[in-house]
Amino acid sequence: MKQFKIRRILLERGAEKDSLAQKIFKKLPNIPIENVEPDELALIEDIEEMDKESLRIIHFNGEFLKSCPGTRRYICCGYKILNIGINCPMDCSYCFLQSYVNQPSLRIFTNLEDRLNSIGEVIDSFPDSIFRIGTGEFTDSLSLDYVTGWTDFLLPFFSNRKNCILELKTKTSFIKDLIKSSHRERIVVAWSLNTPRIIANQEHKTASLKNRIIAAGECQKAGFVLAFHFDPIISYQGCADEYEETVQLLERYINPESIIWISLGSFRYMPNLKWAIMKRFPGTNIFNGEFVPGLDGKFRYFKPIRVEMYAKLSERLKKWYDDLGIYLCMESDDVWRQSLGWSPKNSAGLSLYLDSRVKVIFG
Repeated sequence: MKQFKIRRILLERGAEKDSLAQKIFKKLPNIPIENVEPDELALIEDIEEMDKESLRIIHFNGEFLKSCPGTRRYICCGYKILNIGINCPMDCSYCFLQSYVNQPSLRIFTNLEDRLNSIGEVIDSFPDSIFRIGTGEFTDSLSLDYVTGWTDFLLPFFSNRKNCILELKTKTSFIKDLIKSSHRERIVVAWSLNTPRIIANQEHKTASLKNRIIAAGECQKAGFVLAFHFDPIISYQGCADEYEETVQLLERYINPESIIWISLGSFRYMPNLKWAIMKRFPGTNIFNGEFVPGLDGKFRYFKPIRVEMYAKLSERLKKWYDDLGIYLCMESDDVWRQSLGWSPKNSAGLSLYLDSRVKVIFG
């Protein structure tokens, strides 16, 4: 997988002295820099113009550590999001950012490293809680690591804290800098997985399924704990057989004993996302299934379809290994019971279940 092209740096006023900004300038010495004003003036006029070859450097004044927004009326895992930036250089047709973000370019928050102590103070003030923290909600955790060096300072920072884990979620095979680090404790490296057909037709500019799983295997051999996320699972004719092939690749390259969890989630979308997808990817067929509005306003596959997909995939995964920490993302209590045979009942119950996985894996 090749590194992504950056054709220009957009430097916002106030970010030029941030430590991460200085590192980026050194790593991209031949990329032209344009000085720009803060991004309230940089709204997308046309959703097709996402400008994924411009790196916008921002001194972020918001909260770096926030709770996952989840979705009302469904069971949420209690995840914490570390805001490292917004948008990524890959181009998945179903990406929710197409309707969530109204600003173009790859947006990097360059005062992140300078704010780590304040983030640590929040974590340290709750020593009896477990913080499950991820950087992959609004961007890919590793796609720009060769430019930003995120893993250089995030891994040592989080490895030294006993009441948290850091999960780095990716669709790339960019692990070279990650493996160079000497820090493994409290770090989870996670891959979003799908069938080869979905990856080829819907997950544009991402690593192939095989390359993702090979990269995961290399990380595991280097001592990292792994996680996997089948999300979004997409229904189409023959999908069950192709998800079976995905699990077979996992069996070939991965030791299941050091997997902390595997999540399952089906394709879902807010109404306005559909129109953004249809405009940017007019040939997509991801809306061919039977969708109904959910309790949170998102459209989801008809419940029996979701239950069947989850039941088949989880059963197949359990045949591989019976202790994979399988859980559902944003589903109701009855879907849990019908598909997995048990339910955490509510968001608090799911948080306790995932916290217990952390304790088993990391102590």
